[in-house]
Amino acid sequence: MKSLIKILAIAVVLVAVSCKKDTARNYQFMPNMYESAGYETYGEAAFPNGVEAQLPAEGSIPRGFIPFDIENSQAGYDLAKETLKSPLDSIQVDYEKGSPLYSIYCAICHGVRGDGKGNLVKREKILGIPSYDDAGRAINEGSIYHTIYYGKNAMGSYANQLNEQERWQVVAYVLKLKADLEK
Repeated sequence: MKSLIKILAIAVVLVAVSCKKDTARNYQFMPNMYESAGYETYGEAAFPNGVEAQLPAEGSIPRGFIPFDIENSQAGYDLAKETLKSPLDSIQVDYEKGSPLYSIYCAICHGVRGDGKGNLVKREKILGIPSYDDAGRAINEGSIYHTIYYGKNAMGSYANQLNEQERWQVVAYVLKLKADLEK
């Protein structure tokens, strides 16, 4: 019984001490971390010239971006079809890299075999996707690259999803599918 009274007394003292409210502030070792000076985002301190938002220098190119010199028009498409050639030689073409990229971005509409019978076409969400072996299309590596870069008709651009190397791998894979369909 005496030990129980001692334990209760100690608990009461601990509760009383822990609930003590001390109004004195603690000492601050680094006061600038607690009370930092606030700056206006586009204010005089940040931009003494009074510039609102910083614009990139004229003619600058974002890091990792390679500009495409052929314009987005029918004339540009025809020019790409006539003149644009793949920088990949036969050793650099890797169908193991092109196949998953094609499956992710293209097969949903164009079909796994390139026959224009993807899942969206089967469900009639998108209509009129031609097969790669259609004689009227006569696609080549330049026209495929231009279409991937800018898009065509209902197809949007994939320039932001695929870098240049990946685009050329997809072009090589599409040409392989076209050759397989024409057999």
